[in-house]
Amino acid sequence: MEPMRSHVTAGALLAAMALGAAPVDGQHEGHAMHGMSTDAGWRMVPMDPNMPMLPGLEGAVPVVGPWMPGMGIDAAALPEARPSQTVSMTDGDTLDIAVSMVRRTLAGHEMIMFGYNGQYPGPLIQAPKDATVIVRVTNDIEMPTTIHWHGVRLDNRFDGVPGVTQAAIERGESFTYEVHVPDAGMYWYHPHVREDVQQDLGLFGNLLVTSPDPDYYGPAHREEVFVLDDMLIDDEGALPWGDSAPTHALMGRFGNVMMVNGETDYRLSARRGEVVRFYLTNVANTRTFNVTFGGAKVKVVASDVSRFEREQWVTSVVIAPAERYVVDVRFDEVGEVAIANTIQAINHFRGEFYPEVDTLSVVTVSSEPAEATVSEAFDTLREHADVVADVESFRRWFGSAADYELETTVRVRDLPQSIVLSMEADTLYVPPMEWNDAMPMMNWLSTAEQVTWILRDRATGAENGEIDWRFEVGDVVKVHVFNTPDSFHPMNHPIHVHGQRFLVLSMDGVENENLVWKDTAIVPVGSTMEMLIEMSNPGEWMVHCHIAEHLHAGMMFSFVVEGSNR
Repeated sequence: MEPMRSHVTAGALLAAMALGAAPVDGQHEGHAMHGMSTDAGWRMVPMDPNMPMLPGLEGAVPVVGPWMPGMGIDAAALPEARPSQTVSMTDGDTLDIAVSMVRRTLAGHEMIMFGYNGQYPGPLIQAPKDATVIVRVTNDIEMPTTIHWHGVRLDNRFDGVPGVTQAAIERGESFTYEVHVPDAGMYWYHPHVREDVQQDLGLFGNLLVTSPDPDYYGPAHREEVFVLDDMLIDDEGALPWGDSAPTHALMGRFGNVMMVNGETDYRLSARRGEVVRFYLTNVANTRTFNVTFGGAKVKVVASDVSRFEREQWVTSVVIAPAERYVVDVRFDEVGEVAIANTIQAINHFRGEFYPEVDTLSVVTVSSEPAEATVSEAFDTLREHADVVADVESFRRWFGSAADYELETTVRVRDLPQSIVLSMEADTLYVPPMEWNDAMPMMNWLSTAEQVTWILRDRATGAENGEIDWRFEVGDVVKVHVFNTPDSFHPMNHPIHVHGQRFLVLSMDGVENENLVWKDTAIVPVGSTMEMLIEMSNPGEWMVHCHIAEHLHAGMMFSFVVEGSNR
C-alpha cells in the first residue's frame, strides 16, 4: 500500500436532505437506551461470530424507523435490471434518463432496487472534451432525487444540489441538465438526495470524457470500466435503511457483498502479455478499497481530473469513496488472476489485526500472446509535459501559508451508554484508516439523529453550514485539512470539492512529488492534507465528506466563487 500513499491517501445548504443530529455542547453525552424492539421491522445487522454482543444492547434497534424501497410492491412485477450500456454523445446531443424501480437478484436474494434507465450501473456516457450534452431526467421512484455530475466543472445551476442549485426532482417530475465537460477523464453521476439510500440501491453511472489526443493515455490493448461497490445483505436480503435519517452514522454503511459493475461474480479474459486499461470508480457508501491485481504489473496513469505528472509503478491502488483512478495492467502469467480488495482488517473487540482478501473479479489469462508492440510499450513510464507545465504555473503558491485551516471532529448525543463506554475505551488506539466495519452493532445503532460529523474553520470556529468562504474567479486558495485523532470516534474522510479542481501538495508535511488534479482526496486519522484549490468556476459550491452517512450527519458546507469564467 505504501507506494500509493503520497498521492492516493492524499444555511439553505442541503435543506432537502440534511436529516439529523443537531450539535450539542461537549464532546459527547451518554444516555439510556430507547425502548424499541425488532417488532418495528428491523433485523439485527450481520455480526462476525468473533464479535460479542455488548451488554445492554440485546434487542436494541436504531432510533429511526426502517425503510425499504417499493413497500407493498411485488418485485416480480418490476422489470429486471439490465447491464450498463454505452451511450456515445457529441456536442448538443440529448439523452433521456428515467430514475425508476427495478428488480435484481444479488447473493441469491430477489430485491427491489433503483436504476438509471433500468441499468446497473447507469448508462456509460461518452462525450468528447469541451462538449455540452443535454440530459433530461425524469423521476419515477418514491423519493425526490437529483443528479450530481461528480468532478465535472460545469455550470453551477446544473450541479444537482437540492436547496442550492436546484429544487429536488419530485416523483413524476423532470429536470434538464446541460453538462459541459471541459476536462478529459473518467467522472461519474449520482443523486444528492439521501444518497446513503439511493446510491446504495444502484443510482450511479460513469461519464467518460475523451481527449482529442488519441495518445492521451498511451498504448493499451483494450479498456475496462470497473465500478467498485458493496452492499449490506443478510439471510433475508438487503438490510433496511433508516427512514428519517441514516443508520451507521459513526463509520458509514459497510457492505458485506462486494460488486464490480453491479455484479458479484464479474469475470474477464485476457491474452498473455495483454495490457488492459482499468477505469476504477468507487461508489461505495464508506468503504475505501485497496485494489490488487495478483502478480500482474501495474502502473497508475491518471486520477480524478487529470493524468499524473508521471506514470508510476504501484503494487496496489487505494481508492476512497468517489475517487477515480486510471491504471494500466499487463497480464504476463497464464492462468487465473484475482483482482482483490486486500486489506489489514481489525477486530476492535479482540484488539487484533488480521489480513482480509475479498476477490472482486477474476481474469483468466490464456496462452495466446497479445500483440507485442503494445506489451513492450507498457514498460515505459511516460511523463506528461502538459500536466507538468500546468502544475508549474501554480508553483508560486506552493510555499505560501494556508489561507484556511479546517479540522474534522464528531459530536454525539443519546447513544446507549454501553456504546459510549466501549467507544471511549476503543479510542485508546485509532487506526489511520477504517478498512472494515469492526463494530457493526454499534455502528448500525448510531444514526444521524444522534451523531454530528463536523468540518470546523479553525480561525473562526464556524462549523459546517456556518462556514462562510467567498472567492473570486482566478483565486488560488491553500487549505489545510486536519483529521483530529482525539474525537469520540476518529475516522478517515474523503473530502470532495464541487465545481473546482485541486492539488494535494503534501500529507503530514511530506511533499507530493507526483501531482495530479483531484476533486476528492482522503485524509487519514491524525493526518494533515495540504490542498491547493483553483477557483475557476463561479457559483455556490459544496465541500463535504463523501462518506454518505457523514454527509447526512452534517459534514458539509458551501462556498461562493464570484465573477465569470467566460
